[in-house]
Amino acid sequence: MSSKSSSSPSKLQSSSSDDSPPTDLPLKPIPGSYGKPFFGPIKDRLDYFYHQGKDTFFQTRIQEHQSTVFRTNMPPGPFISSNSNVIALLDAVSFPILFDTSKVQKLNVFVGTYMPSTALTGGYRVCAYLDPSEPKHALLKRLIFSILASLHDKFIPLFRNCLSELFVNLEDQFSDKGKVYFNTISDKMSFDFVFRLFCDQNPSDTRLGSKGSTMSDKWLFFQLAPLITLGLPKLLNFFEDLLLHTFPLPAFLVKSDYNKLYNAFYGSMASILDKAEQSGIKRNEACHNLVFMAGFNTYGGLKTLLPALIKWVGLAGEKLHRELCDEIRSIVRAEGGVTFSALEKMTLTKSVVYEALRIEPPVAFQYAKAKEDLVVHSHDAAFEIKKGEMIFGYQPFATKDPKIFEDPEEFVGHRFVGEGEKLLKYVYWSNGREIDDPTVENKQCPAKDLVVLLSRVMLVELFLRYDTFTIEAGTLLLGSSATFTSLTKATSI
Repeated sequence: MSSKSSSSPSKLQSSSSDDSPPTDLPLKPIPGSYGKPFFGPIKDRLDYFYHQGKDTFFQTRIQEHQSTVFRTNMPPGPFISSNSNVIALLDAVSFPILFDTSKVQKLNVFVGTYMPSTALTGGYRVCAYLDPSEPKHALLKRLIFSILASLHDKFIPLFRNCLSELFVNLEDQFSDKGKVYFNTISDKMSFDFVFRLFCDQNPSDTRLGSKGSTMSDKWLFFQLAPLITLGLPKLLNFFEDLLLHTFPLPAFLVKSDYNKLYNAFYGSMASILDKAEQSGIKRNEACHNLVFMAGFNTYGGLKTLLPALIKWVGLAGEKLHRELCDEIRSIVRAEGGVTFSALEKMTLTKSVVYEALRIEPPVAFQYAKAKEDLVVHSHDAAFEIKKGEMIFGYQPFATKDPKIFEDPEEFVGHRFVGEGEKLLKYVYWSNGREIDDPTVENKQCPAKDLVVLLSRVMLVELFLRYDTFTIEAGTLLLGSSATFTSLTKATSI
């Protein structure tokens, strides 16, 4: 992939500033079907995981129905999900209905058509699974906002400190082996950062030792296994499907690891848990929610985002690297360091982060149920959705909509520079538009701005140290892998 520097990256830049859909689109029945009960969901599951693969599964149905809105089944299906029927929205215009909590309900749909056992979260439905209409949602989200605000001054210095350790490890391994698998050292760094941020101590100084990231990975796997394929030989597909997609993995198998994570957080967050009690949240319920926020939302997000960011920037090539070096180093010199003010002035760096979030969003799926009969619009037609129907969005198709973005499959580093900033309303990675802010009334990620900030700091620290690099990219159960194959140290800063 090469980074392009087109100054007109959108096909809609000349259109009206009014973002509402046309009112004269024809009302059409939603195409597609669910097939026969039980067998239809299983057929679609096998197509999705084994016969077609994720992207082809959606693309063939778009072509078959000549529509980006259609009916289908989403995994896992029987017996994990009681109802696999969804209405898929696969374009940038229809997708935002999934964010409108006045029209859709977000109750127990955080990961899909099933909800993992609450035994994996201490017996509680954590905030991610609550609808904003539930009183506990506002209490918990306000607590998260309050915690993030109190930690604001630690974000940059702590993450830079963690990155310094990461780059020392990276260079040591590179000198020994000539290449470095980034994901492993990134995962450890990410977990250490998250734990140090919320608990104010290094996990190695607790009973977690150096195993915090692997414990978290195991816990994440037990929640997300119904959405994963291991990429085994075809002869083993039946056994994998039976093991991962037919029955939930028993939560007791990961209980010991989860309890160690919980106890480490509980023992290190006294002041935060005091604040939770003062706001009316039980101490243990608050801790289970904070473990989920730290372990699933934050660590899990960084686990997929940072390797994807490195992958796409690495593949973009030396020209983009030179431009990032020039911008980052000149602004850091002028500002006297890596500060919030300095980061805000790095327009290309910001654009590159948004482009990585656009082309490979860390959360691919969005789900919601219609609260009422409603009409959604694609580019070409309007469709009526009935109250109670499940709505599904596959974000990589929405954020690579060819009627919105030119060269949607290409990583275009300058896409969101200048006039391109208008396109940020079509970047949806955070369960909301990039131009919107999380509130207690919506389900947008409360740490949205922190994720963007950390991604920028990652690029800044990378290009303060190195002029350019090359990587080999791969695909994992969730997200991408990146292996450094060359590193050129900075010749000047």
